[in-house]
Amino acid sequence: MSLSFPNLSRNFDSRNQCVRFVGYDGMSETKFFVAADALSSAKSQRNTSEDDYLASFDDLRSAILKAADAAYTKKRGNMIGLDVQDLR
Repeated sequence: MSLSFPNLSRNFDSRNQCVRFVGYDGMSETKFFVAADALSSAKSQRNTSEDDYLASFDDLRSAILKAADAAYTKKRGNMIGLDVQDLR
């Protein structure tokens, strides 16, 4: 089976400064997180709100899911983090 992302939900984790989302490989669930700094735009992170991070995630969703699939292929696991380098 291959990795899929049927659930469009994502949430901002303010404690860990990341956006979390979930992918599935058959019945196996993998939790992904994207570091907030990978989602920040020209705005100062100090002034970036939760809504800004989620909107940025939505704008970059295609690239993020592609990066998540590549990261999962390299390192299968139940939790995978993505950062700026992964989204390039």
